[in-house]
Amino acid sequence: MNIRDKQILHLALPSIVSNITVPLLGLVDVAITGHLGSAAYIGAIAVGGMLFNIIYWMFAFLRMGTSGMTAQALGARDMTEVVAVMQRALLVAIVISGVMLCLQAPIRDGALSVIRPSAEVMAFTCTYFNICIWGAPAALTLFVLTGWFVGMQNSKAPMLVAIIQNVANIVLSFVLVYVVDMKIEGVAWGTVLAQYIGLISALSLFIPYYLRIKKYYRKKVVLAKPALMKFFSLNKDIFFRTCCLILVHFFFIAAGAKQGDSELAVNTMLMQLFTLYSYIMDGFAFAGEAMVGKAIGGKMRGIYDDTVCHLFRWGWGVAALFTLAYLLLGKPFLSLLTDDATVLATAQLYQPWTLLFPLCGMAAFIWDGVYIGATATKGMLISMASGMVVFFLFYLVLMPLWGNHGLWLAFVAYLATRGVSQTWMRHRIWRE
Repeated sequence: MNIRDKQILHLALPSIVSNITVPLLGLVDVAITGHLGSAAYIGAIAVGGMLFNIIYWMFAFLRMGTSGMTAQALGARDMTEVVAVMQRALLVAIVISGVMLCLQAPIRDGALSVIRPSAEVMAFTCTYFNICIWGAPAALTLFVLTGWFVGMQNSKAPMLVAIIQNVANIVLSFVLVYVVDMKIEGVAWGTVLAQYIGLISALSLFIPYYLRIKKYYRKKVVLAKPALMKFFSLNKDIFFRTCCLILVHFFFIAAGAKQGDSELAVNTMLMQLFTLYSYIMDGFAFAGEAMVGKAIGGKMRGIYDDTVCHLFRWGWGVAALFTLAYLLLGKPFLSLLTDDATVLATAQLYQPWTLLFPLCGMAAFIWDGVYIGATATKGMLISMASGMVVFFLFYLVLMPLWGNHGLWLAFVAYLATRGVSQTWMRHRIWRE
């Protein structure tokens, strides 16, 4: 194993561990509320969790934009800009979280008017939302610090923060629900308190860095108009890219729901296989962000080319392993998720589509990391918009003919289009 592979694994493995803690937390929340005596509690967690996933997903540019710009500044050995990138992102995070808190009622009511859950679920969801929204400042600040750590070639710090935060969430939610008897409020407060514990943990890891680099802080540099314009231009592209991604994924869920409960259940289960794969590949994408950004910032073309080559070698290897795993272990995995014979029988009809997830989606994940590191955000937006258009074209043409098979083909085509378009535009990365 050469030095490039070691660097990739050094950055990718902690990120993968961080990602895996996310679904674990969701499962625990469902398990806790599932024993409260009413299915409405589970529904409230599902709806409330989805709302915050959408909200925070939309502001993921605070992480992605920060990592790429920080890595480039580090590669250029411009420590003043390293500090300034973090300061600008923190300023934006504070402003956004303040707006969210001020507009929490319209945000909540507008979202619930679209989802339209039952009266009981809506009441519990409102309670959950009204508490969890106060975690927004911590959540958005953590986005910035996570991106900054990755840009500084440090993925262990975000891993430690994620583990501490999620363990705290599980313990606090359990204690508040079963010991203090707070029910849905206990789960919500457990989430909020854990977010601030995560923030405190991140700050404690950040302070040693800050003590070394605070001498590079320049207020004029942080607020310089050209730098602010670049910051907002890059993050604007990431924001609209994320909107396209959200539209595809949630339209996919809605299209499955229209076909009936059985297809919705099957699509949800099969999507778990894609989500599992995405958590692993995101680890390599994070490594790409850090290493590519540093290479471009330092104008090291040879290291950039070598890094991209090795990232794709790892990508093809992981994709091959997942394809084999889905072929051999797909049925047993689905059996763990449900014992409903009808759902399992229906799942067998659509399971072959899961074999296309790894190979069709691999390039999109790896290139995302490369493009973020290069801050070539325009290319990311174009590729995602192209994939979205292909998804809806395939859906409109094939869904009436092939039903749920047409929906899955549209999703696979969307993944492949992103990777193909990014590969086609790859020569623009170094120039950008």
